[in-house]
Amino acid sequence: MKTAVHSLIIFAALLFTVPSGAQSTGPQTSTSKGTRLILLGTAGGPSIKKSRAQPANALIVNGSVYIIDAGNGVARQMALADVSPQALRAVFITHLHSDHTADYGTLLLRAWLTGLKKPVDTYGPAPLEDMTKAYMRYMDWDIQLRIRDENRPPFAPLVQAHNIVAEGVIFRDENVKVTAVEVPHGAAKPSYAFRFDTPTRSIVFSGDTSRSSSLVRLAKGADILVHEVLNTEGVDAAVGISGAANEALKRHIIEAHTPIEEAGQVAHDAGVKKLVLTHFVPSLPAFDKPEIWIRGARKFYDGEIIVGQDLLEIE
Repeated sequence: MKTAVHSLIIFAALLFTVPSGAQSTGPQTSTSKGTRLILLGTAGGPSIKKSRAQPANALIVNGSVYIIDAGNGVARQMALADVSPQALRAVFITHLHSDHTADYGTLLLRAWLTGLKKPVDTYGPAPLEDMTKAYMRYMDWDIQLRIRDENRPPFAPLVQAHNIVAEGVIFRDENVKVTAVEVPHGAAKPSYAFRFDTPTRSIVFSGDTSRSSSLVRLAKGADILVHEVLNTEGVDAAVGISGAANEALKRHIIEAHTPIEEAGQVAHDAGVKKLVLTHFVPSLPAFDKPEIWIRGARKFYDGEIIVGQDLLEIE
């Protein structure tokens, strides 16, 4: 009984020593220097997967955090990677498929609930601005209650959403210059690839795309190209049973994504120093093996190849 009471006292002490509105966020990325790239989620497609989280990446430059895509679980993945939500500076959405946007609003809300105080800019295809307002309406009851009960600052002014209306430089601050080009992704238009030029590195994110000459031009001479990949031999297994709906899905997967060999060709043509593979389709054990992805990309690209994994930091 003594042990149980003692444990309860310790638990209560720990609980009430946390100030209102504050939470532990792990190491403070705001104090770090240089450029870090962390793959938060590397799965391809909207279905729930055991082995990989949905698409999301964290670029940390001189302590400021920039998120590229916000699939389901992105906030949790940030916590696991010790990326501070209080250092969040901007969010970039490549396109509006749900596996890239499912936790866009949740990421912003949870960052606010974890102590975010500086404004965050967000960029993506229209109607991102309307989506942002709709999410705030959806969560308004909780937001207003927490402002009153927990003395939090207003949430809405912290989020500055922007529709991308044209290719070119869409964002610039003291850490990064972000350039967007449109890439082909079936009927999901517009879909964008992003290039981040930092003081120490240039990193390109393909987003979801079939093989693209625009992407090659954007990625010319980049230090790192983070590119989606498709194993065409695994499409039937990914789609499942036959039928008209599944045939349409199979056609979309093949036409709107980049076979692994072609991802290697893009990296070769762009002359990038390092190819990082992500958004694996399919993410099934029989097909999702490092040697399969490397063998395919190596057909055309002889540089460094990294097979992405969730929470992997790229040097």
